[in-house]
Amino acid sequence: MIRAALISCVALAGCNDAAAVQRAATPDYLGVDTRLLDGDLVQFEVSIGGAALPDQLDAYADCAAAQYALIRGYGFARHVRTNLKQNGDTSTADAVYTISPSLPRGLRTIDAEVVVANCKANAIPTV
Repeated sequence: MIRAALISCVALAGCNDAAAVQRAATPDYLGVDTRLLDGDLVQFEVSIGGAALPDQLDAYADCAAAQYALIRGYGFARHVRTNLKQNGDTSTADAVYTISPSLPRGLRTIDAEVVVANCKANAIPTV
């Protein structure tokens, strides 16, 4: 009887720890600043609370760029560059993309509809 209670207690503690890890792993998205630089060139500054991973910042910026492209009536974007920085308890990415109605040349192209759907599925906000 004591053994069963002990096993249940350990199992529940494991669940609580897993839930705590999941909460800690979920980024605290702080917002997006968007600035049109020139015609089809757009800058996005995205911020995540805490020490975010570079991949999390990249995904957040991609989500913002994809949604922005759709809002402007375009179907695609291409990543140009990203600068990452950590300031206290905030991680920031300053990213630049081109937006276009057709698939642009380049390695880091984004199909806006597909990326926005993935962002929604992964609970990453867009603009």
